[in-house]
Amino acid sequence: MSPLVVLVGPPGSGKSTVAALLSERLHARHRDTDTDVETAAGKPISDIFVDSGEADFRALERAAIVAALADSGEVLSLGGGAILDPDTRADLAGQTVVFLDVSVGEAAKRVGLGVARPLLLGNVRTQLRNLMEARRPLYVEVAKLTVTTDDKTPEQITDEILSQLGARG
Repeated sequence: MSPLVVLVGPPGSGKSTVAALLSERLHARHRDTDTDVETAAGKPISDIFVDSGEADFRALERAAIVAALADSGEVLSLGGGAILDPDTRADLAGQTVVFLDVSVGEAAKRVGLGVARPLLLGNVRTQLRNLMEARRPLYVEVAKLTVTTDDKTPEQITDEILSQLGARG
């Protein structure tokens, strides 16, 4: 077995919010690998980056993804950079992966300027644009379905995903 749905996308795309709504509608548990990493490390992701570096964070993230993909019947949201790992991309083949796409402007509004996102330090808009340009092909590669989230409520996004997947919730 495997997760019901796996959500991927850049910071500010709505992965965690939409995954929570999907899990309610599908009567399934929501699992977020960023939360799993923080629980395993005993500290926030921003502290992992500062204390140990991105490489250590990515190793913890990979372990969390492997564990999460082994569980069935969940709605899973992955961290924005999870798809950078080729093994993770390979593991996502055959999964029901939904790419939540978002414009740079909308993502910048959603993440704000004061959030603890280590890869967005400095000029948030520029950092988001750079991340999104680099990662977009990887999100598209793993996705069975792409949903643009700009100008949509989380409920509308959830409805669109369920409709396109032919699920009822």
